[in-house]
Amino acid sequence: MTAAEQGSGFDLDKLLAERGSERYDLHTRHLNHQLPRMLHTIGFDKVYERAEGAYFWDDEGQDYLDMLAGFGVMGLGRHHPVVRKALHDVLDAQLADLTRFDCQPLPGLLAEKLLGHAPHLDRVFFGNSGTEAVETALKFARYATGKPRVLYCAHAFHGLTTGSLSVNGEDSFRKGFAPLLPDTAIPLGDLAALERELRRGDVAGLVVEPIQGKGVHETPPGFLRAAQELLHKHKALLIADEVQTGLGRTGTFFAYQHESGVEPDLVCVAKALSGGYVPVGATLGKDWIFKRVYSSMDRVLVHSASFGANAQAMAAGLAVLAVMEDEKVVENARHTGELLRSRLAALVDRYELLYEVRGRGLMIGIEFGKPASLGLRSRWAMLQAARKGLFAQMVVVPLLQRHRILTQVSGDHLEVIKLIPPLIIGEREVDRFVEAFTAVMDDAHGGGGLMWDFGRTLVKQAMAHR
Repeated sequence: MTAAEQGSGFDLDKLLAERGSERYDLHTRHLNHQLPRMLHTIGFDKVYERAEGAYFWDDEGQDYLDMLAGFGVMGLGRHHPVVRKALHDVLDAQLADLTRFDCQPLPGLLAEKLLGHAPHLDRVFFGNSGTEAVETALKFARYATGKPRVLYCAHAFHGLTTGSLSVNGEDSFRKGFAPLLPDTAIPLGDLAALERELRRGDVAGLVVEPIQGKGVHETPPGFLRAAQELLHKHKALLIADEVQTGLGRTGTFFAYQHESGVEPDLVCVAKALSGGYVPVGATLGKDWIFKRVYSSMDRVLVHSASFGANAQAMAAGLAVLAVMEDEKVVENARHTGELLRSRLAALVDRYELLYEVRGRGLMIGIEFGKPASLGLRSRWAMLQAARKGLFAQMVVVPLLQRHRILTQVSGDHLEVIKLIPPLIIGEREVDRFVEAFTAVMDDAHGGGGLMWDFGRTLVKQAMAHR
């Protein structure tokens, strides 16, 4: 132990033992006060003590199945031993990190590995998050093309910083933050709308999620390739936002690879690349784009990030990609995702409140809809009159409270639950989720019970906030 370590009064274990029970009070006083309020309201105010793989354990020792994966961050689950070891190793190495005036090996090695999964791309910029990866793509597209406007799809989500918010297709996130950049939404999959905007001559590119996180809507077959051809015809770029869909989530390394002939000019990744430990974002792009942005030595720092390409993030990313290859994570996501989706889809004809199951790999949307029978229809109408999306929340709560499975709705005012579990889950987790979901659906269709009592509580709360 060094003298500095011996002399330090900081003891993390002691601090958590003494103050950990104050977690919700501390958050209420010093952070976003609405988060603990919301968690208390819907009964999500659990005290999780530890986590491993696809599971949490609470302070009573009960296990919880994680079908949310930190909104996709925990692609390998929590505390994967290979990633943990990589981080211990990089800390113990005491590298001369972030000098800013040298070239460390880890960023180049991680870039090389990432580009191996997108051989039509040549270079990588490392930042700190998904929204930063999108910001980079927006700046690079504008500079490389010399055009100011970027198109995006209605209902898209690309981040919440000002640039990425300008291509966010959800009004509730944009409200009150104007003026934003002069970007323009088109309907998802609408080639005519895309061509109409391109004819104006000021479009730098189109940023698109191959599968939208909000609602889990896939781009129509052939759209990405046709959009790419239109964009290139008008000297504009195709930007694929793979922050959530990338790194195996949909059963291919990148989701755009489900469609042949698609080669985006810029690709944004983040979330799972972190291993769940160190924030990281990456923007992959073509050589000519990077060379136009970094056109001379006096532009060497024209776009940079203070913590970008730090050793811990790079080590985590390299470990993640090694695990994905060694443990065949992409193949598992494809196989397990198809098993889960098909078993849930088989329930659509059984439950009139269940409208559709869709998605690819381990990115699955469960949508609920208006039932046919009179009794259920009146209850559905009660919820819809108060606030659209309450039924999906009614399903999420008993999944956690009764079955200890963490899920969440796919977006505000949507009757959709999105499943984005760790990519390492298998048949045991599929069985547990399907059995729990079936029990919740049985209760919802049973003519009464705790679910509808909770639904009335949600209605009262929704009406009180109007």
